[in-house]
Order: sequence, then C-alpha cells, then structure tokens
Amino acid sequence: MTTTAETAPPAAPATTGEPAAATRLRTGGGAVTVVLSLLTVFGPISMDLYLPVLPSLTRDLGAATPTAQLTVTSCLFGLAAGQLVAGPLSDRFGRRRPLLIGVLAYVVTSVLCASSPTVEALVAARFVQGLAGGVGIVIAQAAGRDLYSGGRLLRYYGRLTVLAGLAAIVGPVVGGQLARITDWRGLFLFLAAIGVLILAACLFVLPETLPAELRTSGGLAQTGRDMRRLLSDRLFVGAVLVTGFVNAALFAYLAGATFLLQGVYGLSPQGYSYAFGLNSLGFMVFGFAAGRTAERWSERGTLLVGLAMAAAGAGGLLATATLHLPLLAVVLSLISLVSGVAVTTPPTTSIALAGYPGIAGTASSFLGVARFAFGGLAAPLVGLGSGAVPLGLVTVGGAALAALAYGVAVRGRDADPLPQQ
Repeated sequence: MTTTAETAPPAAPATTGEPAAATRLRTGGGAVTVVLSLLTVFGPISMDLYLPVLPSLTRDLGAATPTAQLTVTSCLFGLAAGQLVAGPLSDRFGRRRPLLIGVLAYVVTSVLCASSPTVEALVAARFVQGLAGGVGIVIAQAAGRDLYSGGRLLRYYGRLTVLAGLAAIVGPVVGGQLARITDWRGLFLFLAAIGVLILAACLFVLPETLPAELRTSGGLAQTGRDMRRLLSDRLFVGAVLVTGFVNAALFAYLAGATFLLQGVYGLSPQGYSYAFGLNSLGFMVFGFAAGRTAERWSERGTLLVGLAMAAAGAGGLLATATLHLPLLAVVLSLISLVSGVAVTTPPTTSIALAGYPGIAGTASSFLGVARFAFGGLAAPLVGLGSGAVPLGLVTVGGAALAALAYGVAVRGRDADPLPQQ
C-alpha cells in the first residue's frame, strides 16, 4: 500500500493558505457554512425523529416488531449507500447539482413514507429516503474540503459534529411532542417539510464549491480508479476503519441503551430521555473541543485521546454488565464512550480527506459508508443475547478494533500538517 497524497489543485494566495474556492466564496461565507452544516441533520433526524412513534407504527401496520425495526436498519444502509453513490458523482458534476437532486428526492420519499400502506412498502421507502439523505451528508463533508484547509477545516468538522449531536438531542424530543398532535404519518410529513426548507436554503444560498476545472472526468472507469487509489492508501484506509469501528460502538449504544437503562436499571422514559440528552450534550461539547484541540495540538494526539475515552467507556459498560455496578457507573461509562466517539470524528475526517482535495466526494463517501454500514451491522448484535453483556461486548469489540486500526495504519504515518489560520 502507498500513502502518496494526491497533487493538490492550484492553491489560493500564499498569504491565506486557503483553497481557491474559499477565496471566491469569502463573501457570504458564513451563510454558506450554516447551510452546509444543516445538511448533517439528515442522518440523525431521519433516525431519531420517529422513534417515539415506532410502537404505534407497528400496531397501525399490523407488523411484527422485528419487521418494524427494519425501517430503522433500511434507512441506515440507505444513508451509507447514498454517500457511496453521491460522493463520486459530486466529484464529476460538482457539488450543487447532485445535492439539489438528493434533497428534492428526500422530500418526495418522505411523503412516500407517510403514505406507505404496508410495513414492507415503508421499509423500501425508508431505504430510498436514506439514499437521498446520504447525499447531503457526503456533500457537506466534501464541500468543506473545497472551502477550507488546515485549522479552518478542523473547526468546520468540529461544527458538523456539534450539529449532529444537537440533532440527536432535538430529534426524539421534537418527535415526542409531535406525537401528541399527529401520528407517525404526520412525522414523516414533518421530515418532508424540513427537506423543503433545506432545499430552499440550498437554492438561494449555496453556490457551487467545486469549479469545473477541478472536477474529475472519465466516468465510471475513473471512479473505479479513484476508489482503488484510495483503498491502496494505508493511512486513508486506517482513518476509515477507525471511524467505522468507533461508530459501530456508538450505534450499539443507540440500540442497547434503552434496554439497559429502562429494562435493567428501571429508569422511566423521562429519566431515559435525560440520560440520552446528557450523552448527546457530551457528544456536542467534546466534538467541538476536538476540532480546536486537533488544530492547536495534534490530529493524531487528539484521535488517540478519543480512542482512549471510547475504550474506557466500553470497558466500563462491560464491567457494569458483569459486576452489576450501580447506575452512576453506567451513566459515566456511556458519557465516556459517546464523547470519545465525538473526539475521534474531526481528526479522522481531516486525516482521511487531507490528501485528496480533487476527489473529496469519493473519499467522503467511504467515511460515510463506514459510519453507517458498520453501525447498521453492529446494532442487531446487541440483541443476540440476554442482559447487558452483549452491549458491553460489542462496544469493547468496536473500541478494540478501532485502536488496532489506529496502531497498524494511522500512528506514525505522515506528520500532521501545520495548522493554517
């Protein structure tokens, strides 16, 4: 394998150290950043908003519980596949066109979800909704690479992490409140309305961030060569595996924490919502701090701290399951795990994309696939056994594999670039 980075496109003036796109978009850049950041809500809000009405959805459609839960899994895999498709397309056709098509498709498929007559139709519609939502996620990452570099890029990825955490907090709360005045079909119409608002913001605020002269050409054959090139880069693959494995631990938490906190420790739904909100707050705070720390200190050092936090949290969960530790130990372990995943996000994203400005969309797509596909595979494993032990084992396994990927493919490879202000 090689670690040779792609030759960068013509740089912006030496006094700024920014990509050329950032210089062109300096006017109104704040609004552009806000719109790009909003694209990251597609993942968490698509997953979390309708969870409070999942039981009523199951009853209304006469579905078995495992079948109804496939509406969550299918959306996860759709989010992964959508990024794998949209990333390379955005490298070839620019960011704006695929994004507008993807957001419009999200609106349409959200309406289809709301009108699904059977659970099987809903599972299929949720997969397509995930495909469309994945477009926004991958383009938010790739467009950030078009606009920023160095310290600004790390701060940008930190903001994306914060907003994803905020959406994870707000989603279930908003879904629960909406469930008081509408049914699950109304919640999917609410998702469609969110899509309409984001579509309007993209149409009126977001310009093209990837100029024509920097786009790839050659069709599917070139996309295949770009993918092979990325997969031959040991550093890139290592960063992708790290983010995939830590997110496997995160999705295991999302799948198993309800049972652990309510079923084992007897928390009420309100108590669980407080614990969930506390963990999401930790995700936001530590994600923001990680962007700043990686910029001023070291990307790899910050990543190592995040892995240590995730490992400590996962180990605490396993110890809790086997030694029957009190609730406080569970809460602290979950906060450490979730916050550790947040700390790893900005540096792994920056490390993976730093050497590939010309194919940032394709590179971002691998990160998205790893996060959602690994998470989608890990979540069902939590339910294979009884008690809290499976959750502890899956999270420990994810943290251990992430640490192994870091040690084999990331640590000691290519020194961190100097931050650009």
